[in-house]
Amino acid sequence: MMPQPFSSVPANSHLKAIPGDRGLPVIGYTLALMKDPIRVARQRYQRFGPISWIGAFGLRMVQMVGPDANQFVMLNRGDLFSNHDGWDYFIGKFFHRGIMLLDFEEHKWHRKIMQQAFNRDVLKGYLQRMGPHIEAGIEPWENSPDFHVLNAVKQLTLDLATDVFMGYELGREADSINKAFIDTVRAGTALVRANVPGGRWSRGLKGRKVLEAFFRKELPAKRASKDSDLFSVLCHATTEDGHQFSDDDVVNHMIFLMMAAHDTSTITLSTLFYYLAKHPEWQDRLREESQALNKVCIDYEDLGSLEGIGMAMKEALRLCAPVPSMPRRTVRDVEFNGYLIPKGSFITISPYFTHFMDEYWPNPEKFDPERFSESRREDKVHPYAWVPFGGGAHKCIGLHFAEMQVKAILHQVLLNYRWSVPADYVMPVDLTSLPVPGDGLPVTLERL
Repeated sequence: MMPQPFSSVPANSHLKAIPGDRGLPVIGYTLALMKDPIRVARQRYQRFGPISWIGAFGLRMVQMVGPDANQFVMLNRGDLFSNHDGWDYFIGKFFHRGIMLLDFEEHKWHRKIMQQAFNRDVLKGYLQRMGPHIEAGIEPWENSPDFHVLNAVKQLTLDLATDVFMGYELGREADSINKAFIDTVRAGTALVRANVPGGRWSRGLKGRKVLEAFFRKELPAKRASKDSDLFSVLCHATTEDGHQFSDDDVVNHMIFLMMAAHDTSTITLSTLFYYLAKHPEWQDRLREESQALNKVCIDYEDLGSLEGIGMAMKEALRLCAPVPSMPRRTVRDVEFNGYLIPKGSFITISPYFTHFMDEYWPNPEKFDPERFSESRREDKVHPYAWVPFGGGAHKCIGLHFAEMQVKAILHQVLLNYRWSVPADYVMPVDLTSLPVPGDGLPVTLERL
């Protein structure tokens, strides 16, 4: 494809027009990005540098790659970029007014209230609730003759999210709620973005209705309760001047947080399972670390002791960023690296590709948790080289919850099971929406 300018630049401007190309007719690079985004990003980075435009998902979008681009966009000094106008195109219909889709002062106001559900004391309570549920949740795994990590872990993290965030188990509603979350997440990258019966977009809209009805049904009881689960905390959280969330706010935030709490942890744990199966020496090392604690359920104070799990978790997040790309839209003309990004431009940054840039990560394809050890700290080469949780004002509000949950689950799994995959097995990654094992990740599970 011959490069073309993204837009014209005024004759008297010192800035350059962004180079790029649309790709195939109609679909552009959509299928290529969903199949192998790292290969596409690397080819375009080598061809165009850290900024170029591309046709994909029915849009002309500007791709900004690398740590400098991440920092520029995520810090968003001067409020140049809108989160809402970026994410809304993909998931606005399904995660309406979730915290990630709010902007500027409104976002700060919502985040300030929501932060009360993620402070240290509340997190301690969440961890206490999780321990026994993890123990019960992984117990039946040994009776699964055809064990697939993705399904098992996704069910476990959904069960934990409903207990910790809602205060009870779903019971018979679990399957329909889980399906609704899957359908809403997968809908965002649908090629046919219309309510066509049977299509991904249509299933996402139905899933959103299921989730809304569920949380609205439960909301009056939570308003009246004094429980410590996240749902109740959001219902009662207030600012210093007495403002609190409306019913619509609570429902919107619960749908988004429930999705984020179990989907991102599921992806990270699945990635850990895969690489620890491929590298049994690391699995043994982490098991010894957990055995040294001499307890089944970890406490909040134990989190710092699980250094090996912490390094392995960070490496899993590097190798498979749960949110591969992050969209924004410019609210005014923007200058970056000598290029003009016009007002109203749809832009993306890519944690997924950044984590594989060999300028910053030696041997980036290799599973090497020691790169996060204190003696190496390769993630410190640039403050925005490792960005699985984003950064700036929109940095993931639940990142400490996610770390805590992953450590608590993996700790108990290591104490109870050993797992392996064939030496020649390579896990396929399904990037239809968020990156998950394409085959569900079958492993041989052995009870210790």
